[in-house]
Amino acid sequence: MDLIQFLKTSKKLASFKEKTKGMGFNLALFILIALFLPILIFPIASLFLKITPEEFVSSLSEPVVVDAMVLSLITATISTINVITLGTPLSYVNSRVKYRGRSIIDTLTDLPIVLPPAVAGLALLMAFGRKGVLGSYLNIFGIQLAFTTAAVILAQVFVASPFYIRQARASFEAVDPIYKNAAKTLGASRLQVLMKITIPIASSGLVSGAILTFARALGEFGATLMFAGNYQGKTQTMPLAIYTTMQSNMYDAISLAIILVVISFAVIMTVKYVTKREI
Repeated sequence: MDLIQFLKTSKKLASFKEKTKGMGFNLALFILIALFLPILIFPIASLFLKITPEEFVSSLSEPVVVDAMVLSLITATISTINVITLGTPLSYVNSRVKYRGRSIIDTLTDLPIVLPPAVAGLALLMAFGRKGVLGSYLNIFGIQLAFTTAAVILAQVFVASPFYIRQARASFEAVDPIYKNAAKTLGASRLQVLMKITIPIASSGLVSGAILTFARALGEFGATLMFAGNYQGKTQTMPLAIYTTMQSNMYDAISLAIILVVISFAVIMTVKYVTKREI
């Protein structure tokens, strides 16, 4: 009887220890999450708490806010179109064709992701500035890129293109070659296979990459500041306007920041939706 009682007690103790161990692990996870999430959420929430709806609406009519919004949307759209037009062929070739130096090309196209913005801006200035390697020759023909709206677009294309190229390359690689081979046996040309088979199948990934590229172009700051300057209505995008207005009118800066937060959130949710549909 004592032995049976001892075994029951031991079993209860073992069960209690197992439950306690699980509770300790869950508690540790909860504490870590509780410590980390506020670091992400509280700063964003603070933007919305520091301005009233009336102040936000009022700021939207300020010339500096309107000019920055219009310029950002126009340049980001043009930059995204350029990236899609020029980046799609490169992504397709690098996903399908094996050639010497392909890894180097892939690395160079990915480089702007990790390149410091100041380095990107200086590199663009040294290349396309009035006294730059290529800019000095363009200057002979009266073509100046630095500190113009074109410089904004060029800076956005430079820093945002990897987001599309990487996604497009992965999407093209994910297309099963069996579809391409089947189309070829039916007499389709390489262009027809690309336009009617490969691109439609990879379209979800291409759309996701384009959306991310637009968002990155919209939020570009460092390279634009160094290469294009900060001139209202000409080169002053929303991030640059935030930097300028926070020294004179904090409400305008907060309003622009909120707009960018909302756009960024919408972009991420859209990409998740598109990716989920693809899966």
